[in-house]
Amino acid sequence: MPDPFREENLSQFSNYLFSSITIMPVYIIYSFPVIILYGIVTSVISEKTGEAIAAKTQDKKAEIIVSGAMHVVFGLILFWFSLGASVLFFITDRILKYRHYEYRWRQAVKSLAVPSVTFCLCMAVVWWPDLF
Repeated sequence: MPDPFREENLSQFSNYLFSSITIMPVYIIYSFPVIILYGIVTSVISEKTGEAIAAKTQDKKAEIIVSGAMHVVFGLILFWFSLGASVLFFITDRILKYRHYEYRWRQAVKSLAVPSVTFCLCMAVVWWPDLF
């Protein structure tokens, strides 16, 4: 159920879609800061621990295994919901590390535009009927 607080007939696709879009801003408001703060902290811990173990064992694969395992363990805090986010963090870390690209603050701020624009678009859909 996209919106547990409404008692609408969601058997039609248009009702289901509108209900999903209207509840999305609420989910974004509460989940985005938690995902960013908790995700970044645990991702850094996982990466640094993996690097330290790989340096001690002289095995490059140990870094990937330890980091991946720690991402999964930290991702199990809310079971399937947070596990998906932690796997995305791990994949993103691996891609960025593989490319050896230095990201600046400007690019990090631009990446925050995606959830912000999504939030604004969903709110526009919610407020649109009230404007006219």
